[in-house]
Amino acid sequence: MKKNVIIILIDGGRLDFAEKSPIFKKLTPNIIQFNQSITYAPYTTAAMHAVLSGCYGNRTGVNSYWNIYKFKNNNFLTLADYLAEKNYYTYADGHTELIIPKFGFREFNVHDEQKINLVEWHLELLDKMKSRYDNGENFFLYLHYSKIHTGISNEVLKVFNNFSNEYFDNHELNYERYSKLFHNAENYLESVMKKIENLGFLSNSIILILSDHGISIGEKYGERAYGAFCYDYTLKTFAYLHNSDMKSKVISSQVRHIDFMPTILEMLDIQINNSFEKLDGESLMPLIKGEKQIEKLAFSETGNPLNENAPPKTPNTKSIRDSKWKLILNEHNNSKELYDLENDPKEENNLIGKNNEVEKKLSDELLHFID
Repeated sequence: MKKNVIIILIDGGRLDFAEKSPIFKKLTPNIIQFNQSITYAPYTTAAMHAVLSGCYGNRTGVNSYWNIYKFKNNNFLTLADYLAEKNYYTYADGHTELIIPKFGFREFNVHDEQKINLVEWHLELLDKMKSRYDNGENFFLYLHYSKIHTGISNEVLKVFNNFSNEYFDNHELNYERYSKLFHNAENYLESVMKKIENLGFLSNSIILILSDHGISIGEKYGERAYGAFCYDYTLKTFAYLHNSDMKSKVISSQVRHIDFMPTILEMLDIQINNSFEKLDGESLMPLIKGEKQIEKLAFSETGNPLNENAPPKTPNTKSIRDSKWKLILNEHNNSKELYDLENDPKEENNLIGKNNEVEKKLSDELLHFID
């Protein structure tokens, strides 16, 4: 039998909190840790469609909140499509059917994020997968931890707007609020990983633990949570990939969310179907094996609502980056931002006009993604 696949998504998990977490530090042996995993979009729907398709949303059709049902499944296959074709039992659980492409999933359960005990429910789902595996059936299980999202929705999104001084003037309160939500996520992850170990899944499963995007705690005026800007507190995510066939490793070079789907397929020795559109992502196996691999640029985009209550129909904020530099294009006011990420990780010093060579190079590269 091939290995099972388990994806555990911590919705709204910040990278800096994961890096300080004792729970994350002791996840499992055989963990490949990615320190610079860049999301396609700083909000769940477009981000996770990109993860599971290995392609950017401006190609698959899901590049805004308004285009959730426009995924071009006739042109792009998902990870679930590939695994279903190999007779995997495919099951997804989340707080809404909008979060990921449903194509390829045999079952798609929607839980009530306000009421559910996700620890109990997801442990129960793992027991169900164990029964199927014991009966000779491989499985792909997608588990969506939505409680950070729930807390931010209830305590921030429904209370403040993107320009509420009451929010941005209370950084300590914002930090404390998020810390409590993240601590609950740590407890959830510890319980789920212990269950996975007790069921014997560490040896026979590929496990991807990641966040879809980060959450603002008041860093930049104009974004109280996520989805408005392309700054690193929402674009840089955590990602941990477990495979008992691989040795533990920390990968510091930049990777993209779109790279995980082809990586998992290569680990399973499943060939990419070339009769469909070419993937944007590339397998990270050469990087994991210690081979030299040229770092790929990461493209991200979102829709800044500005003063409106709803996001725009199409993205108006776009970025292109490598490990050292990031260029942001704000189409809503035709402005640009350039940041030296190594020396200015908080993106406070806009260098537009001060490093014309880097600016031109990244501007030209960005055109390849948005044309």
